[in-house]
Parts: sequence; C-alpha cells; structure tokens
Amino acid sequence: MVEVRRPGGDTVMGAIVQMVEDAQNRQAPVQRLADKVISCPCALGLATPTAVLVGTSLGAMRGLLIRGGDILEKFSMVDTVVFDKTGTLTIGKPVVTKVVAVGSQERDDASPISDSNLRNSNLPHWSESEILTLAAGVESNTLHPIAKAVVQAARSANCRNVMVKDGTFEQEPGFGATAVVEEKRVSVGTLEWLGRQGVKNESPPDIRGLDETLVYVGVDDSLAGAIYVADKVREDAAGTVKSLAEMGISTHVLSGDKHTAAEYVAALVGIETDKVLAGVKPNEKTKFISKLQEEKKIVAMVGDGINDAAALAQSDVGIAMGGGVGAATEVASIVLMGDKLTQILDALELSKMTMRKIKQNLLWAFMYNIVGIPVAAGVLLPVTGTLLTPSLAGAMMGISSLGVMANSLALQLQFNSKHKHAGSNTFTSNPLRSIVRMDSTDPQEQDLEKGGHFSRQKDGKYA
Repeated sequence: MVEVRRPGGDTVMGAIVQMVEDAQNRQAPVQRLADKVISCPCALGLATPTAVLVGTSLGAMRGLLIRGGDILEKFSMVDTVVFDKTGTLTIGKPVVTKVVAVGSQERDDASPISDSNLRNSNLPHWSESEILTLAAGVESNTLHPIAKAVVQAARSANCRNVMVKDGTFEQEPGFGATAVVEEKRVSVGTLEWLGRQGVKNESPPDIRGLDETLVYVGVDDSLAGAIYVADKVREDAAGTVKSLAEMGISTHVLSGDKHTAAEYVAALVGIETDKVLAGVKPNEKTKFISKLQEEKKIVAMVGDGINDAAALAQSDVGIAMGGGVGAATEVASIVLMGDKLTQILDALELSKMTMRKIKQNLLWAFMYNIVGIPVAAGVLLPVTGTLLTPSLAGAMMGISSLGVMANSLALQLQFNSKHKHAGSNTFTSNPLRSIVRMDSTDPQEQDLEKGGHFSRQKDGKYA
C-alpha cells in the first residue's frame, strides 16, 4: 500500500523544479536596455536571456538555486555580506555540554553539577535530569538548532518523554518558548523571556566557555537551571571570509547570542569584532540591514533560520543555507543546497561571469546591427554598388543570433574549466539529500540524522 499525501506538483522536488523554471523566466534589469530598442533585432533580444538561462542552469548543477537574472545582476554588485552565526558560520548542529541547576555551588572548573549540590539551597530543587526532561518537552515543538540539541540530549540521556499540554505552547523567535508540561509552566530561552513569563531572575553561575550558548529553564515562577550548548565553526567559514575580503567585500556578523560567543566565532573566522552585532532580535537584524543600505551598501544576508527570514527579505540578496528551515529558504534569493559557505564564492563568481557574458552579447549585437542594418538598407549602394539581398540579410541576422548563443554557451565551458583548474569540489553532496532535509518537519527525523553526542556517564553526570 502506498499513501499519497500531496500531488506530485506539490512535492519539494516539484517546488525546486518550479523555482528553477521561474528563475530562468525572470529578466535581469540589464535586459531593459534591449527591450527599449524599437524593432529589437533577434541578437539583442537573445543577448540577456540566453546568458541568464546558462547561468541559472550552471548554478542548479552546482547546487545553487538562483531565483533569476535580476538576482545574478544584484549579486555581482554586492559589496557587503552579513552572516548569521548559529547554523551559518557554525555547522548548526549544536550539542549540550552540561546542565546546571540553580542552587549549585560556584566552582573553579566547568564540570557538571550533581544533585547533591542542591540540598542546602532554599530554592526549589530540580535535578539536571528533570531540567533536561522538562526543557526537551517544550523544545520538541520547535525546529531551532538549539532546541533540537536539547531534545537529542534528553534522548541520549534516556530522560522521560513528556508531552506539552495541547494549546499551551507559545514561542517568540529570538527569545524562547513556553508551555505547560505535567501541570507545570515550563519556559525555555533568554532571561528576558523567562522574566516575561513571571520567572524570578535568580541566575545560576555562568561558567560557560567562549564557544558556549546559555539557555535558561524556568518552572512556574522559579528559575530551575540552565543548559549549556556548544556548536562548531564550519571548516570552510574562515576561507570564505578571507576570499570575500580579498575581493574587497566587507563582512559582518549578526547574532542573537551573547557578545562573547558571537565575538569568539567572529575571531575564529577572521571577522573584526567591531563588525559583530550580538544579542539582537529578528527585527533588529532587519534594522541593521536597512542601516547598511542607507549607507549605499549593496548587502547580501546569509542565514538559515526563521529568525533570519525578515533580514533575508530586507537584504538586496538573501542567501539561505540548504539545511535551514523553510521560512528562510522561501524568502531567500539564493539557496545553497550543498549547505556549504564556499558556494557563496561560486555564486558570486557565476554572477560576475554571467554579467560579463551579457555585456559581451549586447556589445556584439549592437555593433553587428549598427553596421549590418545600414548595409542591408543600401547605404553602400551609391558608393560600392553593394546591396544585400533579403536572403543574405536574413542569413546574416541568423549568424548574429548564433554568435550570441555560442558566446552564452561558452560560459559553461569557462566556468567549469576554471573550477576544474582550481580543483574546486564545492557541491559534492547529494542534492536530493539536502532537499529532503530542507523539507523535513519531523524533529525526530532531523535529530536522528544529526546524531547525538550527549550521554549520561556512570556517575549520573552529563557530558
């Protein structure tokens, strides 16, 4: 038996195919030049769309979904690239490193805290296992990378599987989530978010490392503890930032995380700390993009999550990581299906090469027709007695069109040859795997794909 949930045209593969087809039908602004020519000769009419067709097709083969010729033209002029941190500069597969309960004693080391530390506290006692269990119950209802890490950690630690009471789940991107779990109001997120849910601000000791993110957990009106999460920087992040800098492109980091974590990642990839804006909410990301645009910058924003969707839409060119959530990929101008930052360099190079081809095509078409049309009209007849017959004039017009198409097709040879010579292997993963991952809305499926690195040791502690 085969269960059909959606018609073929509504599948992710169908959506991808439609996206590519739409991209090839969208005009680049430079096409308007040809459109303004009265009785536009064939070569002029073909100059832009043939190059765009080849460029977007090449992008699709390289795992780049580019939404049209106008995007290629805009991206070729970009002078500023803004990166999100989690899931973009980092791999987006964070793992829980430790769980800390309120009432634990301050220590010099960063090892996990056992339940025995809580017994002398006057605050409500919650064990590390209970904190993780309740937090996972709430976070299982969202697809944020940190939420997935908490859920996976609870599974790996064999915590109880608890359910959220129907109709009680609420979340706000950039802040946190809350729900009723086992008749308790559990809030997970920033201290500001917990405070808005009525949780008293009694912070546990902050013993995180520079590369760790802190997620607070509140139960009813009390702060139960905190979960520490760490994510690895992408291997290609530093190289990509360096290459962009060599092209004269400025780079920035936008993050909702703490300054220390954001600046730590920025330092690792080679972005100056004065170009890091941390602790920002989704609307503040959008405002930052707008500020850069007011300074006459042509801005590309790179992100992967729902928190980045508004900023991606505001930027001149929004770039979504292929492993991100649907909200980001829906509004993005370019989707990196290979989920690799080096694909930004591929897209940038492809856009510049495509625009060069378009300009070459237009120059050829204009020059050819500037000379050919007067000759066909008989301008040389009084001087040399030369007059083109209709059949010969038609043949020459066809030759001009063939020249434009041949030059456009040469883009494929030049682009592939350049990457072969450079030893580029940007898009080696299976594009179908990325498509399936992007379409998945099942947290369990996505968590199982990522795997877990959080386990309970024999002494009952977490690592």
